[in-house]
Amino acid sequence: MLAFADPADLDKGPRTARSGTERMCAVSRDVRPIEELIRFVVAPTGEVIPDLKRKLPGRGLWVTASRRAVAEAARRNLFAKGFKRELRGAATLADDTDALLVRGVIEALAMAAKARQVVSGFSKVEAALNQGEAVALVHALDGAADGIRKLDAVARQNDRFTTESREFPVVTFLTSAELDLALGRSNVIHAALLGGAAGKTFLSRSQILVKYRLADDSTTANNFTAKTVRARTA
Repeated sequence: MLAFADPADLDKGPRTARSGTERMCAVSRDVRPIEELIRFVVAPTGEVIPDLKRKLPGRGLWVTASRRAVAEAARRNLFAKGFKRELRGAATLADDTDALLVRGVIEALAMAAKARQVVSGFSKVEAALNQGEAVALVHALDGAADGIRKLDAVARQNDRFTTESREFPVVTFLTSAELDLALGRSNVIHAALLGGAAGKTFLSRSQILVKYRLADDSTTANNFTAKTVRARTA
């Protein structure tokens, strides 16, 4: 049976106490690394909000970083019980958290584009793959299957990956409209991520979002995204 959080389990805020490296999930009572949890605080407006960067002041309540766990916490009124006050917006918290994670991914992709670590368009993406410059593929969720299949095949066949055992990340959860927003152009279906720090931030945020959506599926959650192109072995 799931247990409610005891008020004593709430942290006292990142600016008033050492944050530590592990916290207890208020829903499952499991102790996890903070990277696997989401910290929630109460905004001045009386709404419970996710503190994705773990920097907001005030007492915080920690929940496993999965849609199911956040939805369960809201359904069982755990936030109100934990913070001992009436709160607004908790019923939509799982969706709101998902939206904030998506926004963070879009912002990271925009920063990578400004740093010239992204190319878009089928021909440019294909060239980046053939030249060994691409470190990840990005396909619009609503993109045509034929184009996606062709570029995935290029990634598999490229000589750059024949001696590597890692998987080549393929991000497939952003819509064309979201890619347009991130890259500042219209009708973006395919993009390739090039090397660089900004690109790594995008991949890291993408991983967090995918794990949030799929954490309850232990098989899929271990993959970088819902779809990867596995490197061909020699």
